[in-house]
Amino acid sequence: MERRTPPQTEEGWYVFHDFRAVDWDAWRDAPEHRRKRAIEEGVGYLRACEDVTDADEGDSGTYAILGHEADLLFLHLRESPAEIDVLERRFEGTAFAEFTEQVDSYFSVTEVSGYMSNDYFEEGETESDSGIARYIESRLKPELTDFEYVNFYPMDKRRGPEWNWYDLPFDERKEYMSAHGEIGKKYAGRVTQIISSSVGLDDHEWGITLFGDDPVDIKDLLYEMRFDPSSSRFGEFGRFHFGRRFAPENLGRYLAGEFVPQEAVEDGDGHQHGDSGEHSHGDSDGRPHDDSADDGIRGELEEMGVYAGKPHGEDVHAVVLYSAADAEELFEEVDGLRANFDHYDSHVKTAVYDSEGAETAVVSLWQTERAANTAAGFLADLPEIVRQAGDDSEDSWGTMGMFYTVKPEHREDFVTTFGEVGGLLEGMDGHRKTDLLSNVEDENDMFIASRWDSREDAMAFFRSDAFSDTVEWGRDVLADRPRHVFLA
Repeated sequence: MERRTPPQTEEGWYVFHDFRAVDWDAWRDAPEHRRKRAIEEGVGYLRACEDVTDADEGDSGTYAILGHEADLLFLHLRESPAEIDVLERRFEGTAFAEFTEQVDSYFSVTEVSGYMSNDYFEEGETESDSGIARYIESRLKPELTDFEYVNFYPMDKRRGPEWNWYDLPFDERKEYMSAHGEIGKKYAGRVTQIISSSVGLDDHEWGITLFGDDPVDIKDLLYEMRFDPSSSRFGEFGRFHFGRRFAPENLGRYLAGEFVPQEAVEDGDGHQHGDSGEHSHGDSDGRPHDDSADDGIRGELEEMGVYAGKPHGEDVHAVVLYSAADAEELFEEVDGLRANFDHYDSHVKTAVYDSEGAETAVVSLWQTERAANTAAGFLADLPEIVRQAGDDSEDSWGTMGMFYTVKPEHREDFVTTFGEVGGLLEGMDGHRKTDLLSNVEDENDMFIASRWDSREDAMAFFRSDAFSDTVEWGRDVLADRPRHVFLA
């Protein structure tokens, strides 16, 4: 008897969906002082959860559930079951818990499998410095998005006489999952997800949590997926829950039957709560970020007449990935994603930059770090992505020169001068590589990528007469002054 090969898996944070029903009769009958205390302790508990004061890593969110199945959802992500256990019991110690009942719950753990990237699991292939590795990390340790709506449902893969998922060969299962994922890519920027495994942990095999700002996007995604063979033949689904997020500070409004804004509202003394909900433990890649060092670099460049922006860009957060794919093929894929990205005000720009002899670059700019991180996950699925800018920052230092907008009549002059400067760079200590790329939609929009052994090596060039002369010359050929973004 042939035994099918299960995909390899890697697990991340544990996920707990805690569904609560409010005892509205008890709430209405309670004296004012009990209700006040319950709200204060409920807000304190939920705010501490969302600020992750109980753990080194994780996230939490508070949601109002629509319909009869529950009233509230407390969604927690933590590193260990022990931390989840503490949160569950700590809530029971609040005065607010006396007015609620746990009517449903779901316990699972975030997971990626060989269906996504079999190479990731191959012996000796860590991919720790690749774009796909960062994407996998975001799947294992996801941040709850700022999207207003949430949808949760558990599911299983069918084991029937006609359609049995677990009897299929691995390659066939992977093909099903790949086609299924292509549907999700169409909703990039509009719907995000957390996939968590619950085999041996709860009643079903997986938990699916979807987030979006438009409920119709979530509905349309699920509707379209119903017609995909991986769902129509093999999917079995549990009960669906749908809700909307609100700040813990608005719990009193919720219990009073008032409209509940997503953001925290001011209390009686005009103090704004809820601003601390976006906790930070370093940069998006988990490493502490030295803002003071960046400020010093920007200051030096500013004195030279070069705008260096704010951390990660000019009031924006930049994601830069490199691909070995053909630029035209890559642009078709990016153009589809960009149409979805444009639904959001936080999206600034996404473009493909090409150059002879260099990898094609995809540059995506966003107004918030969280939006940029979400976009990075979708962009990492583009064809033949080989790395993300900053992957090798532990042993080198990089500077990305972006937004070099060249006057059309001087484009050839700019390219020629870049070649001369490139020859000078090759002889400089600490210089590794510099490439000039052009936007495939606007050849006058230039992108320069450099990598150096250290900050000191790069700054030695920036302080050189050659660089000063180039900047001075650029005043005549550029439509605006060069703007630099540091990604290392």
